[in-house]
Amino acid sequence: MIDLYTAPTPNGHKASCTLEELGMDYTVNAVDISSGDQHKPEFRALNPNGRIPVIVDRANDDFVVFESGAIMIYLAEQAGKLLPTDTKGRSRVIQWLMFQMGGVGPMMGQANVFFRYFPEKIEAVINRYQNEGRRLFEVLDTRLGQSEWLADDYSIADIANWCWVRTYKWSGISRDGLDNLDRWMNVMKEKPGLQRGIAVPFSLDSIIEDKEKAEAFAKNARNTLQT
Repeated sequence: MIDLYTAPTPNGHKASCTLEELGMDYTVNAVDISSGDQHKPEFRALNPNGRIPVIVDRANDDFVVFESGAIMIYLAEQAGKLLPTDTKGRSRVIQWLMFQMGGVGPMMGQANVFFRYFPEKIEAVINRYQNEGRRLFEVLDTRLGQSEWLADDYSIADIANWCWVRTYKWSGISRDGLDNLDRWMNVMKEKPGLQRGIAVPFSLDSIIEDKEKAEAFAKNARNTLQT
């Protein structure tokens, strides 16, 4: 049994979507990051960096794993799915996983901060992160014009990138004209495991689509900028 400590963010969804796609049993522990739950001593004992998600593998001597990409690799290895065992296949998946970890996630995350949360609208900064996010979307689009999936076969690399790209509207990044990316996105969103995963610990989609609720959510999120 896996204990998952998480919140409804793209990184949190990377863990829950992976668990759902692998069909693994897990319990959910919601972490209220707007209230600072991630800084409580009991959570810091699991992740000294004070960030979600975190898993505790009760079947493996209560082994703790933090960092969303590391969690995905660990779970895929435990299940023997979504990550090839041959050297080249494994490397391809990890390359595209790291592409999300080092590029898509940080750029979209900073776009979120300056486009949605930061009280002062600095256009040059917003443009910087949105333009870089768009460039990374174009890299994905090019790759998906060559292959059905990012690393030849469906894998944790697809899950990781999808969990972030699906939030493109919140980051203010355009997906216009990226037909290969759109094709892939449409296939991904129909997967039952992913649909369940993005509802953990609860769904934010209806809130984000409602203008007034979205503004209230963004205002509340400003409180976490320095935490």
